[in-house]
Amino acid sequence: MRKLILAAAIVSVTGCASIVSDSIYPVSVTSAPAGASYEISSESGLIVSSGVTPGQVVLNAGAGYFDGERYTVRYRKDGYEDASSVINSELDGWYWGNILFGGLIGMLAVDPATGAMYKLPKATTAGLAQKQPQLASASVAETSSKKQLLDELAADKSLSYEEYQRRYDIIMRQQ
Repeated sequence: MRKLILAAAIVSVTGCASIVSDSIYPVSVTSAPAGASYEISSESGLIVSSGVTPGQVVLNAGAGYFDGERYTVRYRKDGYEDASSVINSELDGWYWGNILFGGLIGMLAVDPATGAMYKLPKATTAGLAQKQPQLASASVAETSSKKQLLDELAADKSLSYEEYQRRYDIIMRQQ
């Protein structure tokens, strides 16, 4: 009888999700291509982890009482555009086990306070796009000037085909 009372007491002061799952989770952080540096910040803006992909971090699923955490992962790699991904907590199915095992204490106090009512995904990833080579500002100005000259040339309907071709060749040879 004592064992039954002790078991009932333990179950009544813990939440179902607290018993079966956890409030902290390992999350794999990857990127394509690998070797990107990453920085993870919480929804409150605090940087909670950093490293280089591929990596693994341990994160809290809860941000407070009845509040799941949301993390932003920012990726950087030389020669690539910066990227980001989001790690969102979601309700752990074991939380509903409180209806049978944890009771109101587990459902309204223990699991919400410990963050055990939430879970995190096993992984997050981002694809980084390679940066396009940027033209020098002089090159951009020259290209714009050529385009303008070619537009003017095309608009001049009084030119013969041969004169149009001659001027076109001159414009295209300009640097």
